[in-house]
Amino acid sequence: MRILRRKFCLLLLAILPVLSACGVQPWVKPYERQMLADPIMSFDRDPVASAYTHHVYQAREGARGAEGGGGGGCGCN
Repeated sequence: MRILRRKFCLLLLAILPVLSACGVQPWVKPYERQMLADPIMSFDRDPVASAYTHHVYQAREGARGAEGGGGGGCGCN
């Protein structure tokens, strides 16, 4: 009897966190997440220079497909 009670308590302790996590709602609403996006989290220091470098890379590697951008190896779109 005592062993069954201990096993039941351990089972309850194992299942309780799983069941309680199902009802947790996020604290941040989907429309508030854009406010949490901080520029310091980006990998690029200068987004304009990064976009230009990315465009040049796509134009140079156009024959291979690069990263899905359109245009040929000449740099024209």
